[in-house]
Amino acid sequence: MRRKCGYCQPGAALAGTGRRGTPPPRRIRAATTPAGRGNIPGMDWTLALAVLSGIGVAAACGLRAFLPLLLLGAAARLGWIQLADGTGWLASTPALFALGTAAVLELLGDKVPAVDHVLDIVGTVLRPAAAWLGAYAVLVNWPSPWGQLLALALGSGALLVHGAKAKVRLGSSVATLGHGNPLLSIAEDLVSVLLLVVALAVPVLVFVAGGFLVWILARRGRRPTAGPA
Repeated sequence: MRRKCGYCQPGAALAGTGRRGTPPPRRIRAATTPAGRGNIPGMDWTLALAVLSGIGVAAACGLRAFLPLLLLGAAARLGWIQLADGTGWLASTPALFALGTAAVLELLGDKVPAVDHVLDIVGTVLRPAAAWLGAYAVLVNWPSPWGQLLALALGSGALLVHGAKAKVRLGSSVATLGHGNPLLSIAEDLVSVLLLVVALAVPVLVFVAGGFLVWILARRGRRPTAGPA
């Protein structure tokens, strides 16, 4: 007599499944990786947004050395932003007082003809250094030494903004005998603050604000420097 296979008997093939005719559940391997393992820095959006913030801060420092650092320290003091390790002193009372004093002197001096050119000469060193510090302060999640190296590159980029600003200011001095420099200085103050606010609030718009700044500087640089009538 032919013996029936155990798998051919009704209900025997799926024994242990809990329900007749239902296949056993299959285990699904988790798609996530443990925290801190297998993470690629280039794929982290927080790192990319930090870079955009660093670009905006560096560009702002290319126009003004102390005002962006003052606003960064004040924002951290109010708890609005978090600063990178080693830069928390920007939010301290002595630092805010010193930065506030320096910012006021820079803002006032930049509106005095001839003095503004002296500040531009000093700013050739001072503004890229401030841009490095400000950019590094917002690169919170970047590990060492990549954060420092990236901030160094952004600080060097601020030198381009400073050079364009100084060139436009020199052309204004020739065209208006320095009378148009105070108005140009006020516009630079506003652009510096705008860049910083955008960099901290909406980093994605940094490219828009930066492109607008480049367009303004290029447009002013193409204007003929005609002398007084």
